[in-house]
Amino acid sequence: MKHKIKMIGLDMDGTLLTTEKRLTEHTRKVLEKALSQGIEVVISTGRALTGIPEEILAIPGMKYAVTINGARIIDLRNRKVLCENMLPMETALQILDVIGEYDAIEEAFIDSVCYADQTILEHASDYFPGPDAVRYALQSRRPVENVKDIVLQKGVPVDKVNGIFRDMEDRARAYHMLIQIPGVEVSSSFCTNWEINAEGTDKGKAICHLGKMLGISREEIMTCGDSINDLAMLKEAGLGVAMANADLEVKKVADYITASNDEDGVAKAIERFALQK
Repeated sequence: MKHKIKMIGLDMDGTLLTTEKRLTEHTRKVLEKALSQGIEVVISTGRALTGIPEEILAIPGMKYAVTINGARIIDLRNRKVLCENMLPMETALQILDVIGEYDAIEEAFIDSVCYADQTILEHASDYFPGPDAVRYALQSRRPVENVKDIVLQKGVPVDKVNGIFRDMEDRARAYHMLIQIPGVEVSSSFCTNWEINAEGTDKGKAICHLGKMLGISREEIMTCGDSINDLAMLKEAGLGVAMANADLEVKKVADYITASNDEDGVAKAIERFALQK
């Protein structure tokens, strides 16, 4: 490596966490070692801050998180939002109108709370890929009768909007409609969803912006990810690492492919490229 790694941006689902949504003991120890060597380890996730497991937030030295696909950068020491990029309420309603045309779960994140249609969530296993994803969804969503009504009641900008589709042809059709809405970015964190953020929002911009705030250049940043919403983060970093279980498109842009999320792939990449021997 030409540059010493000073920051590591880590996606969570499919990357840092196992398929069962666990942080392994070995990976936790490697994160602690990196932090003890002065490396900034930054969680970079599509989840809200409330969705980051406490066992991760409690790791000594963990100072920052990029949440909602880059819509918020948070100082974990005082839970202070350093910067944010939200969807206007009117745009969020447009997005929900599109998703509502299909057999899909509608979700809106407002102030880090995910509101989802309660009727459809009763059938979450028809929409989310696998029992672990279903379990997390049921634990992390707040069921409501009508998501659009909640958006209107709150009357504030929206963190992001999600659509989770039962049928992949519906998902493809929805994508072509969503990208025509002005002022949005469309990405995905798993095979059945679309995640819609405000234009200019992605993990890559957020990680590099945080690096600039801390005096760390992009060449000194390493990132690890597996899904479409990690593409920008891998492209922007000096060293982009894809997991063995990553989408093919993610692997194509990566500088290095590590082991899978169930094989301590993140820990192995950090040991190889970032830790001082």
